[in-house]
Amino acid sequence: MVGSANVDLTTFSDRFPKAGETIFGEHFDLGWGGKGANQAVASRLCGADVTMVARVGDDLFGPATITNFQAQGIDASHVKVIPGVSSGVAPIFVESNGQNRIIVVKGANDRLSPADVDAAESVLGSADCIVLQFEIPLETVYHTVRFAKARGIRCIVNPAPALPIDIAALAGVDYFVPNETEAEAITGMSVRTIDEAGACARHLVAQGIGRVILTLGERGALLAHAGGVDVVPPFQVATKDTTGAGDAFVGSFAVFLGEGHAERDAIARANLYAALSTTGVGTQKSFVTRERFDEEWQTRATGAPSVRP
Repeated sequence: MVGSANVDLTTFSDRFPKAGETIFGEHFDLGWGGKGANQAVASRLCGADVTMVARVGDDLFGPATITNFQAQGIDASHVKVIPGVSSGVAPIFVESNGQNRIIVVKGANDRLSPADVDAAESVLGSADCIVLQFEIPLETVYHTVRFAKARGIRCIVNPAPALPIDIAALAGVDYFVPNETEAEAITGMSVRTIDEAGACARHLVAQGIGRVILTLGERGALLAHAGGVDVVPPFQVATKDTTGAGDAFVGSFAVFLGEGHAERDAIARANLYAALSTTGVGTQKSFVTRERFDEEWQTRATGAPSVRP
């Protein structure tokens, strides 16, 4: 995992405040986050051996973030503290219906450079898969994609948050995994319906991306490649908080695919893993263990009623 590590500061309220308005929230939660870190934890919980390549600040959050990685069983030997810089933070606001709004302050994440990726070659060069997001400098993302392609390593890019990109620099990506909002921002195309999502995904494939998985939340996920488009349906759960669901999808998908599951099956499993994450509150701490996932997968695959929400 080459990516970001943040601290999530989550506030829950019945509604979002209007411009200039102050309202009282219901409660507050502090947790570990950052898209890279979240995806690393999801992958680890699903059973993968995970190394994190990241940068944190020399504030209270930096060393604690490294300790959290170690506690999760993630190799943090390539997570370094940058003096004089804050760690990344993400204030998150969640409405009672589970919808969220997030502002990310990248801090030390912006200091992760192509040279840092090269310095981690001993670990990255032997990886089965390298996963990236957009909370680190794009030049580092592009460099890592080239690094993976040159070594024949599977590479997954989650373009979150959405930024203007050089599509040609991502031509070596095996899987490009945006959500609806990110796909719209990157392409300028509407993604309000399944047909529109398919057209958008096909457009990205035509630009040189190998495979596009467009995550559609409660509508499941859509896979596009040169051979066509396939919609993989969702799983119904009692949703409490959607924060981190996309990260749960990406991190688990990398593992399921690496285990040898067929592509569509890996996406279906990731759909369920992501759905289960929404039944809890927060990001990393809402991700379920592999044991819990396997139990739910078996229950739903056989059609028996689920015993848990």
